Amino acid sequence: MRIILLSGGSGKRLWPLSNDYRSKQFIKVAGSGANQSKESMIQRVWYNLQKSSLDSLAVIAASKVQEEVIQSQLVEQVPLVLEPVKRDTFPAIGLTSAYLNSECKVDENEVIVVIPVDAEADASFYESIRELALTFRLSTANIGLIGLRPTHPSEKFGYIVTEPAPDNTLLLRVDRFVEKPNKAAAAELIDSGALWNCGVFVFRLGYMLKLLQAEGWPLQYDELLQRYHLMPAISFDYKVVEKEDKVVVRPFAGKWNDLGTWDEWTASMPHLINGKGVLGSGCSNTHIINELPIPIAVLGISDAVIAASPDGILVADKKLSPTLKGLIQPFSERPMYEETLYGWYRVIDIGSNTDNQQYVTRRVHVWENKHISYQVHASRDEIWTVINGRAEVVIDGERSMICSGDVVHIPSGSLHAIRAITKLDLIEVQIGECVSEDDIVRYKFDWSLEDKEGLENIEDVAEASALE
Repeated sequence: MRIILLSGGSGKRLWPLSNDYRSKQFIKVAGSGANQSKESMIQRVWYNLQKSSLDSLAVIAASKVQEEVIQSQLVEQVPLVLEPVKRDTFPAIGLTSAYLNSECKVDENEVIVVIPVDAEADASFYESIRELALTFRLSTANIGLIGLRPTHPSEKFGYIVTEPAPDNTLLLRVDRFVEKPNKAAAAELIDSGALWNCGVFVFRLGYMLKLLQAEGWPLQYDELLQRYHLMPAISFDYKVVEKEDKVVVRPFAGKWNDLGTWDEWTASMPHLINGKGVLGSGCSNTHIINELPIPIAVLGISDAVIAASPDGILVADKKLSPTLKGLIQPFSERPMYEETLYGWYRVIDIGSNTDNQQYVTRRVHVWENKHISYQVHASRDEIWTVINGRAEVVIDGERSMICSGDVVHIPSGSLHAIRAITKLDLIEVQIGECVSEDDIVRYKFDWSLEDKEGLENIEDVAEASALE
């Protein structure tokens, strides 16, 4: 068995905390039970895979913009297959299958399990995945699913209608799929024994490779990566599952929640208040999720979610939260908060001065022993003011130590990097004719070299191997 964790999705259903760069699976809230530290969905999923001894079998399929946040949150080296451009689940699963085929040399008869990372489940769910893979291996089906026993007539799920079978049958044959029916139709489906589709697929690797080959796509990972932008943006459900005749499903009755909207997300939170805030009288079933350093006070508002981040503020009735995506669709501003491989940053201010120069002011945090890459900007200067910690700075090959209160000016065109000796906080002002996230070229740099001759040699190498 091999596992593909799907993490490429992005969106605004949990705006203002989620956006095109920071998907919902990376949002951190307080843990449950004895664990009160903040954790994200992807951290919970990976922790559950570790507890079930399944982590060594897993590879994460994600978009390129998610690379640093995944590495940051999971810390350890996790195999990643990165989409160069966003597509959908069929291309993502296809690309990862090619990776398993050509890079990992996985046998074509190996069972592949695809799991989304944006759901909450208990240990029995992961055991059910293992059992599904084992029973599917012995079946003649081409696709296997996990079907959740419905708890109520929901309009947000797709339903799996199965053929009649003995009660002791582990895998049920799928008759048809019904996509998000109304409540009345959902109630009838539940009475007939239909299951919720929770987005878990299993197939043999060779099955997916044949699908790719039939449409002329290369089976070698590097070759498919080069042509990935040409692949159709379509889901695995529509492209494969709903057209396949030999589909089976394993029923599951344990804990599993799709945390796709604020009403579902808050239902799983152990605390009403997350971050600075206070709930006054008349605030039954109201949640505060606050990532800002300023407090939120709420009076007389029930069944609501109040969420605040550097990207915006949301006040919503929980029942209406599923419609949020359409409401904020026109918002297309750059992300104001982002987790990175070195730490995180939060944008404080954006504007233009009287000389028609653009400026961006950011609060930057660098974790101890982490560093910002050796880089250069063509159209902006940067001014760093250290407010806490000690660090080593390199500007055009010259090293120096800085600490609290120091100010560093980096002219445009200068190669520069910074490495935190202790945890580091600084205020960064970017200023120039054009301040853009695209104005950056990164170079390789070896922090272990201390002599000046070594630095010059590294710069020569860097000039020849700039990382776009």
